Amino acid sequence: MEAIEPRRVDRDEADAALRALARVDRNAAMDRVIRRYRDRLFHHAAYVLKDYQEAFDVTQEVFIRAMREPRFFEDDFKIKPWLFRVTSNLCFNNVRDRRRRGAILEAFPPPTESAADQVDRVFAEEQQAVILLAMERLTPDHREILALRYYSDLTYEEIAESLGIRLGTVMSRLSRAKGRLLEALPPPGVV
Repeated sequence: MEAIEPRRVDRDEADAALRALARVDRNAAMDRVIRRYRDRLFHHAAYVLKDYQEAFDVTQEVFIRAMREPRFFEDDFKIKPWLFRVTSNLCFNNVRDRRRRGAILEAFPPPTESAADQVDRVFAEEQQAVILLAMERLTPDHREILALRYYSDLTYEEIAESLGIRLGTVMSRLSRAKGRLLEALPPPGVV
């Protein structure tokens, strides 16, 4: 618990600094928000959409909406949870619309890399594929809460705010999701 508190204080101080900067120069403050969150929001969107270009588009749309949100830099506004909630909502809208259109996803080719990293990449991809396959067996609620906690690194409080649920619900849902994921994973050495 002690490791979480200093990180929370640092984030609160950073958000206070952003708010102070926004009072002087809103564009500069928004630029800092974009630099701070763009990669994490992109990765969250890419996880949900499984398409890098769509994830890029969603991430851009999130920041456009943030720039238009008049309350964004107010003292009681929760910046990070709002960004992740809007990202999730836009992603789910895209997935729903894609299903309606009947579009078929095509895998986006992975970035090129050096030969020295190929062995590590293959091993990591195999592990990731096993975990992703196991996660596909989970309910959407369980997949989302695991992704927000472990992939996007949100705190329990931020997850509660992002999903609009109580803190106790976050903890119980996360616990059940982890248990279901462990059940869905094959035994060690069986891959």
